[in-house]
Amino acid sequence: MLKTEICKVDFKNPVIAASGTFGFGREYNDFYDVGLLGGISTKGLTLNKRQGNDGIRVVETRGGMLNSVGLQNPGIRDFIKEELPFMEGLNTNIIANVGGANIEEYVEGVALLNDTNVDMIELNISCPNVKCGGMSFGIKGEVAYEIVKEVKSACKKPLIVKLSPNAEDIVDMAEQCCKAGADSLSLINTIKAMAIDVRKRKPVFNNVSAGLSGPAVKPIALRMVYDVAKAVEVPIIGLGGIMTGIDAIEFIMAGAEAVQVGTANFGKPDVCVDIIKEMEDFLKKEGIKDLSEIRGIAQV
Repeated sequence: MLKTEICKVDFKNPVIAASGTFGFGREYNDFYDVGLLGGISTKGLTLNKRQGNDGIRVVETRGGMLNSVGLQNPGIRDFIKEELPFMEGLNTNIIANVGGANIEEYVEGVALLNDTNVDMIELNISCPNVKCGGMSFGIKGEVAYEIVKEVKSACKKPLIVKLSPNAEDIVDMAEQCCKAGADSLSLINTIKAMAIDVRKRKPVFNNVSAGLSGPAVKPIALRMVYDVAKAVEVPIIGLGGIMTGIDAIEFIMAGAEAVQVGTANFGKPDVCVDIIKEMEDFLKKEGIKDLSEIRGIAQV
């Protein structure tokens, strides 16, 4: 009923744990069998180890949360050596989320993952491009085109490109990434936001701005998924504020092939299991045999 295929990769269901919210599955596997999930998108990986940002990293806000973690991760080589063997035993699809400070880092990192058992690569183009004065690769379509083209030429796995809602034009960004060779798109990443400590009279985060996620961003994410799904032919993975199975169904109806669940995991570690069951229950009650019957059905 919930079986899904993305770029010839079979998923037992369309619910994927989102990057940056699920680590490598170790901690959550203590709460439940994460093999029940369709897949896990890893913590954002960079070529070399990163310690992440100093100071406060996470702040709760109305309807969501702000994070400024800063891609803390062990580096791709150590991931392959120490984390991937564990993930291979989880009986779920592995999506390696990859970031970098420049094109060369992206290409080298992806090349290291080519000969592993990772099922797909998810390219995080929200990382700051040091050659463009720190501007995200995911802001301008022409900049994204160049990095996706270079990475695609080096990538042996199906390539998902994760889009930033901060792009100048999300539809143009999607089209440019597809033109450059993206096999699939995931959206949205967090929305640029901030918080101020009124007692200290200064921004809460050392980096001033942070990423907003959670239910507050869902209507924005849903609209962007809808718009992008109308414009491109590649499979879309929708994310942004999904808390329930009905939320997930909305993204499917907007045109998404699958969904990713992020912030909700912090409130209820096994929420993805609830979401899978709620989706199944909805299909049964509505007499729907397969997600393909409702995928993109809300498009007008």
